[in-house]
Amino acid sequence: MSVSSSVRRLTAAAAVAAAVVGAAALPASAADHHPGRHHSAVFISDVQYDSPGWDDRSNRSLNKEWVELTNDTRRAVNLDDWTLEDEDGHTYTFDHYRLDGRATVRIHTGKGRDTKTDLYQDRRHYVWDNRSDTATLRDDRDRFVDEESWGHHRHGGGHRH
Repeated sequence: MSVSSSVRRLTAAAAVAAAVVGAAALPASAADHHPGRHHSAVFISDVQYDSPGWDDRSNRSLNKEWVELTNDTRRAVNLDDWTLEDEDGHTYTFDHYRLDGRATVRIHTGKGRDTKTDLYQDRRHYVWDNRSDTATLRDDRDRFVDEESWGHHRHGGGHRH
């Protein structure tokens, strides 16, 4: 066997070993960056941007357009002065609201009576664009917390102010 054959075999064996180690490491890495898992305790868990049925601007239709936030920790989070904003600058500011641990709140576009599980923006016009938009959540210090985009949208998150 020549030296070049031995070198080729060792190189091939090293490449196979590296591929096996890389493949074994992949699931742990993928689990760390699983879609739907966020670094923040509070995150945007769902968006209904296209109100079912006709967009007739009735309060009923407006309230079928919503964004859900979830707190996946055991501790309540004070959302006072946090904001939820679309790409056009429509901003909803949370006022006197604590999101309990392991709880979800739905923020509707239209008018209604706020409860622990449903908040209302009290708007008369739709906020979320049906074709493409981004819902951005910021804390009381205007720091980026999370965003959810659909359609053609910008990439990245924390740079938008």
